[in-house]
Amino acid sequence: MNLVTSMRAIGAGLLAVALAGCAAMAVQRMSDNLSVVLLDQDDPATVKAGAPAFLLLLDGLLKDSPDDATLLLASARLHGAYAAAFVDDSERAKRLAAKAHDYARRAMCLRHAAVCAAEEGSLDAFTAAVAKISAADATLLYVYATTWVGVIQTERGWEDVADLPKVEAALERVVQLDEGLDHGQPHVYLGALRSQLPPALGGDPERGRRHFERAIELSQGRNLIAKVELSRRYARLVFDRPLHDRLLSEVVDADPHEPGLTLSNTIAQVQARELLDTSADYFPE
Repeated sequence: MNLVTSMRAIGAGLLAVALAGCAAMAVQRMSDNLSVVLLDQDDPATVKAGAPAFLLLLDGLLKDSPDDATLLLASARLHGAYAAAFVDDSERAKRLAAKAHDYARRAMCLRHAAVCAAEEGSLDAFTAAVAKISAADATLLYVYATTWVGVIQTERGWEDVADLPKVEAALERVVQLDEGLDHGQPHVYLGALRSQLPPALGGDPERGRRHFERAIELSQGRNLIAKVELSRRYARLVFDRPLHDRLLSEVVDADPHEPGLTLSNTIAQVQARELLDTSADYFPE
């Protein structure tokens, strides 16, 4: 039995379990457990081959329970992560990112209709709406915001870019509620958003740098993607080669194995090697 067949068999088995055990708690436990298994994999190829089975599984479950916020959130996270990490085709990435945000938005609308209603309004109105979200729904707001980033990254349209201030407002609220969520990753997103332009063009890369450094601090240096993004988004922007090469060398030399971070860290090491390989070309002597 080859790898793809094995993963399909696992997906079929999980579907049978989910359908046999109708309790929502069983579905939640299955989703949580499989998510943990995926995040702790050190072989991205295995995840790339196997994740679509789980995507189809969640889509199937949502056919029967379209208003289950827990399932919507789980599906949003996996579709978004899969599109960002493993999909090179731009049109396919666009579809998956849109689907991820649609699921996250539906979950948000079920719990906080005022946030959805404020999406088309002013930034102040939207900020006021997300300010009412409590710590209990920090993860929901985080997934809602990050899948929105995924849409903007894949669409790159002016209308979507105009939504960036609202995405930032949502992520700022996440940081207020639980800045250590997902190993400090909300700070990584804010760092990336605030390192888009150099100071001469109105950017604030130093603010972005502080976000990246806070993510590294919160994860005790174990969130390797934070170091990669600090190198890619900040060090390259301000042409700081010593910082760039030092951080990337630390990533390459690190042990990627860390609960909840192993897959991300393994991918970070691949990206770090690629950035180091192009360092001499990017930074003129």
